[in-house]
Amino acid sequence: MTTPGARLRAAWSASPIMIPGAFNALVAKLVERIGFRAVYLSGGALSAGWAGLPDIGLLTQTEFAEQAAVLARATSLPVLCDADTGFGEAINVERTVRLYEEAGVAGLHLEDQILPKRCGHLSGKSLIDSQAMAAKIRAAVSARGDPDLVIVARTDARSVEGFDAAVRRAHEYLAVGADMIFPEALESVDEFARFAQAVDAPLLANMTEFGRSPLIPFDDLGKLGYKAVIYPLTAFRAAMHAAELVLKTLYDRGTQQDLLGQMQSRADLYDLLGYRDWETRDRAYFTPGAGSSDQPR
Repeated sequence: MTTPGARLRAAWSASPIMIPGAFNALVAKLVERIGFRAVYLSGGALSAGWAGLPDIGLLTQTEFAEQAAVLARATSLPVLCDADTGFGEAINVERTVRLYEEAGVAGLHLEDQILPKRCGHLSGKSLIDSQAMAAKIRAAVSARGDPDLVIVARTDARSVEGFDAAVRRAHEYLAVGADMIFPEALESVDEFARFAQAVDAPLLANMTEFGRSPLIPFDDLGKLGYKAVIYPLTAFRAAMHAAELVLKTLYDRGTQQDLLGQMQSRADLYDLLGYRDWETRDRAYFTPGAGSSDQPR
């Protein structure tokens, strides 16, 4: 039986992968049903959608790990998770990796920002020394029980120290054991291309909306050399916009009757949840004479 990390590595080794963000377990099920090969837990989506907080490092290590476990239980897809700055120094990163691995995730990414961190596409970021980040990566590699658990090193250097510094940091992080590099907030197609040419390693691109990076088509990123592309808040933003429109209409009209065509039906929801399978098993448990040989599996 392969581990989640091994399955994630196999997926991107076969061909580049799109990794949509899922802001709850039901969306993770949709991601799998539609046919994607991996799913992403975004710190921004978790902070906003689950806790109603900005993405500035306010959630804790255990809150992240608990929600990562919820997603991992909901889908058979490998789950890649945001781990912010590792929730402390190198010694804290050890526990972060162990908690995430226990949660069942396939991989996590660590970033080189100073707390309080900021969204990678906002100004005002500050970075830790690259040697301090290297120590965190060493700790992450050392702490994982499964050697296939994917350790992604994210660098926010492009917006703070410049493009060349981002490349230099990427090489430093690879040298201490990072499996993949995530250059945050590159600002043009040319920069994505030059980074891929300069860093010979599995690379992850972030196609978040309304940020510093252009929205480059997935196939183009694959041709440039990127093995994985995350879409952290795409579904979340669309869902929030739809919810706002529906609630405003309900408030103004006093009925949702005209909105039914825009909603997921009860039948579709129950199908996604596997509701009938739950009912079938429940009835079987109360069937007289049902034994171990005829219990549903």
